[in-house]
Amino acid sequence: MYQAFTDEKVIRAIADGGILTPKGFKCGGIHAGLRYNKLDLGLIVSDTPASCAAVYTTSHFQAAPLVVTQESIAQEGILQAVVVNSACANACTGEQGYKDALKMRELTAAKLGIAEHQVAVASTGVIGEYLQMDKIEAGIAKLAVGDAAKDANDFQTAILTTDLVMKHSCYSAEIDGMTVSIGGAAKGSGMIHPNMATMLGFLTTDANISSADLTFALREVTNTTFNQITVDGDTSTNDMVLVMANGAAGNHPLNPEHPDWPVFIGLLKESCASLAKQIARDGEGATKLIEISVSGAISDEEARMIGKQIAGSNLVKTAVYGADANWGRIIGAIGQSQATVNSETVDISLGEIIMLKESTPIAFDEEIAREYLQNDKVDIFVDLHLGEGRGMAWGCDLSYDYVKINASYRT
Repeated sequence: MYQAFTDEKVIRAIADGGILTPKGFKCGGIHAGLRYNKLDLGLIVSDTPASCAAVYTTSHFQAAPLVVTQESIAQEGILQAVVVNSACANACTGEQGYKDALKMRELTAAKLGIAEHQVAVASTGVIGEYLQMDKIEAGIAKLAVGDAAKDANDFQTAILTTDLVMKHSCYSAEIDGMTVSIGGAAKGSGMIHPNMATMLGFLTTDANISSADLTFALREVTNTTFNQITVDGDTSTNDMVLVMANGAAGNHPLNPEHPDWPVFIGLLKESCASLAKQIARDGEGATKLIEISVSGAISDEEARMIGKQIAGSNLVKTAVYGADANWGRIIGAIGQSQATVNSETVDISLGEIIMLKESTPIAFDEEIAREYLQNDKVDIFVDLHLGEGRGMAWGCDLSYDYVKINASYRT
């Protein structure tokens, strides 16, 4: 667990929880025919209009659904539903793609009897292809939502593309004497190098909080969680993380002056960090999760910068895949970072194995290091000895299967 985030005695992980654990939400997913034989259309609905916040890809080529979602949220900062399809990203599809995203919003709103601007739209899949709107329209008409575990599983399955596993998280805490929960579901496996969010992430909470304060919280948390993962260095056209808060927990309105504001931030950070690590672990072709912890930097921002540089290094990733304890790959990544580094004060450890102390090599047992690198999770620790800055980043190894998967992505 991210110890810097919060007190574990306050924040509780709910192992079997997810987006339906917070009060007042329902969801579902169906096979609409966009994919050959997999669920491909999902829906989340709040019983009541909910405050909302979202962060989006910084790509110059934002997909049509993101444009429509931003327009929805800009009207009131209120959402009641999110409709999501896989198989087709509806990105780089021009005016027709925009009209199709608007149509998805219109159809969902009509089905639920709510205002169109209270619906968010998200898509994921192949770029440059048009949505099969006949299938989308028929699918939305058939979509049903519920609050059972199967409904959550159906939604989580419907949003996947090359993912091998579903990704979900749930945490709860006491705020104003009330139990407040945050549940999450995400998808992401390739084109993961976010610069604000990740492929697609959806969070529900029954906390009482305004859209403005929720946006402030999400932006703060995103920088230390979703922005700190990388699989392959490519940022998607469709990246988005969206949170809905319907206030069903009954707490007093949360804001930075509320005494339990740090607890809420901790809840949100734990939920996002869990999803971020699950995405990194499920990187296309990956066999291992790599967690980088950087300390002694000039600032937290510079520590995060170095951590992500290491996580994104193909030489580090391939060395981990091959169980080659070549710390020179890590030095190489640190050396090209834009962060402040003193080349004579760097420590590097692989798990508990110290390999470099004040930039001087330390003898270590190669066989023990090789055995360590065969674990499902590999920890890399770096201490720059320059300041108090700390940061973390997550990535995965780079295997032969990554090339195989992406060489035939459209087929």
